[in-house]
Amino acid sequence: MEKQVLTIVCKINPTPEQIAKIEATLQAFADACSYINEVVEPKITHNVTIQNQVYGEVRERFGLASNLAIRAINRVSSNRKTAKRMNKPVKKFLPTSADYDARIFSFREKDWSVSLTLVGGRERFLVDVGSYQKGKLSGFTPTSATLVKHQNGTYSVNIQVKSDAPSPQKSQNVIGVDLGRRDVAVTSEGKSFSGQQITEIRDRYSRVRASLQKKALEGTRSTRRRARKILQRLSGRERRFQSWVNHNVSKHIVGKAKQSQCSIVIEDLTGIRERTNEQPRNKTERRRSNSWAFFQLRIFLDYKALGAGVQVIKVNPAYTSQTCHKCLHIHPVKGKSYRSGKTFSCGHCNWKGDADFNGANVIKLLGASVNSPRGSYLSCELGRNVEYFQPSLFDWVQGY
Repeated sequence: MEKQVLTIVCKINPTPEQIAKIEATLQAFADACSYINEVVEPKITHNVTIQNQVYGEVRERFGLASNLAIRAINRVSSNRKTAKRMNKPVKKFLPTSADYDARIFSFREKDWSVSLTLVGGRERFLVDVGSYQKGKLSGFTPTSATLVKHQNGTYSVNIQVKSDAPSPQKSQNVIGVDLGRRDVAVTSEGKSFSGQQITEIRDRYSRVRASLQKKALEGTRSTRRRARKILQRLSGRERRFQSWVNHNVSKHIVGKAKQSQCSIVIEDLTGIRERTNEQPRNKTERRRSNSWAFFQLRIFLDYKALGAGVQVIKVNPAYTSQTCHKCLHIHPVKGKSYRSGKTFSCGHCNWKGDADFNGANVIKLLGASVNSPRGSYLSCELGRNVEYFQPSLFDWVQGY
């Protein structure tokens, strides 16, 4: 049975003496990560190999408990693997968080408290929990957590809870979801989630940042200081709003799929930014495209569907926006246009309607085709007078 991991954020209110220990621990953890990344050869990514080289020195140099030193080594290893996969260097480590496992962290439900090993000894903290946290933590014995310092100076313990996810419901009924920028998501049932508000907010924040960054460089000393403080305060607001939107969209889609006993079908858009950035576009369009949080929405759909027992199918996006869901004819044809703005017009069967709705229904057909126990074949039935070749749409989803 598949495991689901939820992270429950629990705020703590440490005393001044405990704050000093927390700060010392976070700084030592970050310094240890930076040191490990500096002294170990960059191409080494395996945590055991790194541990064999620096474990003893890290413990002695930074005063970390044995498992905190292991957690620091594992974080460097994880960051290096991610950086290698993205072909980017490892970023610097900031004293904002530290990882904990069962030997240096414990949760006690009877008084809603956590115990953490810090530099200078073990400390216990009462956690501020609401009904949501209590519902998720009751009856569990979590074995891992992350100590976090937030930008506003508060602290929290992010507790990881593992539970058995229900088996996904097997159904031939599917809901196709077309992801986009103009509309965040459009379902094959006709439900649309507009992205206009996100675009307007992102554009506004972009203008504000540009203005503040200019003042931070060219203004008087006091103006530069105030501009930097405002930029820091604004940091994260745009991201949090985008997350809030994606949470609501994914919750609605998964809830509808569970209610209708359907699977969810989405496009696998991996690498779309690299492909679109190769096309000539103005600065505004490039910024909007690169800030499109489609992958976050996909992650939210995945984990919410896992908890609800809903299957998520990912299909190849090739030709989904160029295919008519009524006759399965693939466009475009040289000299003819199949799309104008948000309107899709099929030159074969003369169907006309919303382009994103059409795309969602094509995605639905692909998902149903992949999910069919009988096997499948999707193609357009062309008359002898039609002048262009129509490949099988199913050719583009085989292997997914």
